[in-house]
Amino acid sequence: MLWGCFAAGGTGALHNIDWIMKKKNYVDILKQHLKTSVRKLKLGCKWVFQMDNDPKHTSKAVAKCLKDNKVKWPSQSPDLNSIDILWAELKKRVRARKPTNLTQLHQLCQEEWAKINPFIVGSLWKATRNV
Repeated sequence: MLWGCFAAGGTGALHNIDWIMKKKNYVDILKQHLKTSVRKLKLGCKWVFQMDNDPKHTSKAVAKCLKDNKVKWPSQSPDLNSIDILWAELKKRVRARKPTNLTQLHQLCQEEWAKINPFIVGSLWKATRNV
């Protein structure tokens, strides 16, 4: 499983998850990767974090983490499929490179995620703005 994020300017962090995702794990991932991605994408302070309505994303622990870190997010995020489109693109690219083991799979995911064209990502971002 992977956690990733994107903005109009491109892809943010991509994190490999080797366990069953629970809300505490999700909070840890946000603490570790969200602000790093904001800096990488040069978003400054004018950005809003969106996530789908998965129960672990809407938990009180996640809301507290976001509030404590001064992250703006809509209380009722749309059930976005833009990230699903991005996952499909990543899957297609990685499958074409035919990884032979889990280590190679993780490496290829990182490489291909970083190479996704910002134009594709920007188009997806714009689509989420029109929800």
